[in-house]
Amino acid sequence: MAIMVLVAIVVCEVAFWVAVLGGLAVRYLAGRPRLGMTLMVLAPVIDLLLLGFVAIDLLGGGTASWHHGLAALYIGISVAYGHRMIAWADSTFATRFRGARPRPKPAGAAYAIACWKDVARTLLAVAIAGGIVGGLILLVGVPERTRELLGLFPLLGIVLGVDVLWAVSYTVWPKKPATGQAVG
Repeated sequence: MAIMVLVAIVVCEVAFWVAVLGGLAVRYLAGRPRLGMTLMVLAPVIDLLLLGFVAIDLLGGGTASWHHGLAALYIGISVAYGHRMIAWADSTFATRFRGARPRPKPAGAAYAIACWKDVARTLLAVAIAGGIVGGLILLVGVPERTRELLGLFPLLGIVLGVDVLWAVSYTVWPKKPATGQAVG
């Protein structure tokens, strides 16, 4: 059953991007902005389906594996970074298909600030993933079946720590602007 959770994660990731890219294609290529937005709104629904599948698996007697923890991490990242990923894809489509100006790439202090905003997003992702895992452990209530999930907590700390180090490094050593680009 654990392999089915891994397959569900992959299917949900593919479905997420199909919803986003399909929505953008309908919005920009077919000229149907409302329908495109409707398709993009399906992305969070896909996360809820994955969470439901994981919970049903564990409540149905399944034993937790690293796949279940990965599902929690995927959902946390999707919630925390999903809007930003969609905005990036939307901006890219607008530049490519509508002739919009590309977004300027931050450098210097602006890049450092962006890195610290990412730390906040990563903290949110880690909190969501940790909350999901903690909730699943409490919901199942059988430590022998959920012991594997405890291994996710140190990983969440490492993920957050790496992001903090990234932000600190660009705060101390600011990113140089691209040639011909002003510092923003």
